[in-house]
Amino acid sequence: MADRFHVVRLALHHLMKTCRTIDPDLAGGRGMNRLLQKHARNLTGRQENRLSDYLSRQPAIAGIYRFKEELIALLTAKNRTKAQCRLLIYRMLEAITELKQSGFEECRKVGRTLENWQAEIGRMWRFSRSNGITEGFHRKMKLIQRRAFGFRNFENYRRRVRALCV
Repeated sequence: MADRFHVVRLALHHLMKTCRTIDPDLAGGRGMNRLLQKHARNLTGRQENRLSDYLSRQPAIAGIYRFKEELIALLTAKNRTKAQCRLLIYRMLEAITELKQSGFEECRKVGRTLENWQAEIGRMWRFSRSNGITEGFHRKMKLIQRRAFGFRNFENYRRRVRALCV
């Protein structure tokens, strides 16, 4: 099953790379870069004004931004019924086709990746399982390892992990 966080992150990364290709000034500054990455619903009034001013000067990036918002909304859908998933599939296939026909290599790359992950994304819509517990245990194990400055005996490390990751 695909991890929702990483799928969204991957799509956002490549779409932002495309925006930096269109406007090289985005590569240096963090301000507008951050606004383009934020979800529209999380923008303050001032941020919305700054973003809309920028997007009015950059129509190509405005199109990518609108597409990004639709794609992220599509990818973050969860706990859907079978019938709702059927509707989402059509929207996803349209988005993949649009990405694969794009003039930008980064967009085509995302399109190919999403096409390869269609089944996993479908399961992601239907079920809301997450690998958060595994990630948490992994982080705790790394912390134990860092605090111990390396165990000489693996059995001691194993015991510490079992004691703290219960």
